Amino acid sequence: MHDSGTVTAPAPAPEQANPTAPTSRHARRFGLPVATALVMGNIIGGGIFLLPASVAPFGTISLVSFGVLTVGAIALALVFGRLAERDPRTGGPYVYAREAFGDFAGFLAAWSYWITTWVSNAALAVAAVGYLDVLIPVNDHRWTACLAALAVQWLPALANFAGTRYVGAVQLVSTVLKFAPLLLVAVGGLFFFDAGNLGPFRASGDSAIGAVSASAAILLFSYLGVESAAVSAGEVRDPRRNVGRATVIGTAGAALVYLLGTLAVFGTVAHDELVDSSAPFSDAVNAMFGGSWGGWAVALAALVSMTGCLNGWTLLSAQTPYAAAKDGLFPAAFARRKRGVPTVGVAVTVVLASLLTVYNYTAGTAKVFEILVLVTTFTATVPYLLATAAQIFHLVRGEQVDKARLLRDALVAAVAFGFSMWLVAGAGYAAVYQGVLFLFAGVLVYAWLAARRQRTA
Repeated sequence: MHDSGTVTAPAPAPEQANPTAPTSRHARRFGLPVATALVMGNIIGGGIFLLPASVAPFGTISLVSFGVLTVGAIALALVFGRLAERDPRTGGPYVYAREAFGDFAGFLAAWSYWITTWVSNAALAVAAVGYLDVLIPVNDHRWTACLAALAVQWLPALANFAGTRYVGAVQLVSTVLKFAPLLLVAVGGLFFFDAGNLGPFRASGDSAIGAVSASAAILLFSYLGVESAAVSAGEVRDPRRNVGRATVIGTAGAALVYLLGTLAVFGTVAHDELVDSSAPFSDAVNAMFGGSWGGWAVALAALVSMTGCLNGWTLLSAQTPYAAAKDGLFPAAFARRKRGVPTVGVAVTVVLASLLTVYNYTAGTAKVFEILVLVTTFTATVPYLLATAAQIFHLVRGEQVDKARLLRDALVAAVAFGFSMWLVAGAGYAAVYQGVLFLFAGVLVYAWLAARRQRTA
């Protein structure tokens, strides 16, 4: 990733003048393994455990969609690596958008990303309760389920309040525990693979392009989270070198687990059964080893996976507002940090996610909640589009002198921009419409903060 002499990076912020100096014994900068675990852990949440059944109706052509999407996701990862090499400050897409296009673009990136994180955290917690119910019956009563969902959110928040040292430790342990059962199915399933289980190549009756696009729309959002290391760049040791490496290795690792896991389930569970399966990995484990313990094992793995994912997303939810608050583009309270963690940002995020969770259970319907979750699939792509546009801006401006590197970076940026646009299209009309309303609500916040900043200046 490192290419000396071709990019002129701005001077680091004062807090990063000495990146290796820890601020306290509870704050510790992430090395390459933890930064990679952050990326992989945030990309792979609980969705992996349902993915094979979700794409089974399209047939094995959905594996082609995986390949196409992986190329796009890795292109986006490479763009984040190049941008972090240029400007390795905490905030990721917010920092890149603001530096290239000014305060308003930066604010839009920060605002949309912040909405994405706390709504997604509430969604993850509610989904985790579904897996917890397999181990401990909690769904029998609405308030028991609600309390379980709140506990799933607050435990990772407490790890964040304890400091970056503990966030990194939880992320590393949860990633290892998560991948053990996934790799058991992904690799072990190949020994039990039966081509007769695969079913038709195109099961939906659509054209090849139609089937790839339709299955891709389901798979697209499985790759959200590639920006994780870039957003926390200020907490990563040697970020110019490690952010890009962690982003690419983490994204490629997640893609490999997705692809092998889905292929193994396709080959161990009969296609007709898989289409109607509510727990495809459980069915795969039961088919491989017999018995009915697969459901328990997979539920436990999913719970660990989602708790680790919440741990990483809780940190990210505070990092972007922290960076924006330091520039006066978010309320000043978000700039407060203890033990390396923006504690006010963590607190506000977990409270908002908790209120949304309580509302979900008291409303008695998941309809409003599902709409909000769908909106986040659009708001998540706004920072991606702004970041890739920032990379294109720097390339067109002519900062790079190496012609071969310029051509390669331009091609990668174009693929990443196309991938981001595909994400927007995949979100659907309703999500884009409502997501734009969320974005424009932020314009009022920007106007208030900008006016206050000018008045004090």
